[in-house]
Amino acid sequence: MDARQMKIKAAEAALSHVEDGMRLGIGTGSTAEEFVRLLAEKVADGLQVQGVPTSERTARLCLDIGVPLKSLDELPELDLTIDGADEVDADLRLIKGGGGALLREKIVAAASSRMIVIADETKVVDTLGAFPLPIEVNPFGLLATRIAVEKLAARLGLSGEIKLRQAAEDAFTTDGGHHILDASFGRIPDAEALAIQLNSIPGVVEHGLFINIASFAIIAGEAGARTLKAK
Repeated sequence: MDARQMKIKAAEAALSHVEDGMRLGIGTGSTAEEFVRLLAEKVADGLQVQGVPTSERTARLCLDIGVPLKSLDELPELDLTIDGADEVDADLRLIKGGGGALLREKIVAAASSRMIVIADETKVVDTLGAFPLPIEVNPFGLLATRIAVEKLAARLGLSGEIKLRQAAEDAFTTDGGHHILDASFGRIPDAEALAIQLNSIPGVVEHGLFINIASFAIIAGEAGARTLKAK
């Protein structure tokens, strides 16, 4: 089973949790896109859902293949969000934001009664941090914010390059008009402490640590899909 087939397996398992009439948060990324394609088939067969996308990219895909959408202002309370992750540990702590949609992903997930993570086995880790942590920042005062993040990391005993994400020759810009710092810490022993202290830096808009947000994860591997619940 190749990587895409595993993503499809996870998406199929998540789709079984979608019920008629649901208000659905729809995630961003390659695994979430497989879910969108499967969801569109169910919609074509008569399933009634209203989706809130977590990115412009997801919105375009949904509109192209027939998944009905609303804005979060129109549907401020959601039944379920289904989204991928860049890393997930045994306590369902996540790193998200590799695709640059972490702010909207976190807002949508927080507006939902439940969040199901869909991923393949390669995303499961013992300790978060091998995947660079995305930190969404305001363009104003970018250097000052970067220095503040570097000082915070040093206080917490974290090391590794913190660099501005690029898109071709320019800085990557999120759907919200922000930039992203990617922090290659390698290992984050205390994700909760880092999350709290990143939130105290004024120029940080949001970060990719999703803690106490996911209800459970559906992890696909060679043997099929399994459910990962917090210890």
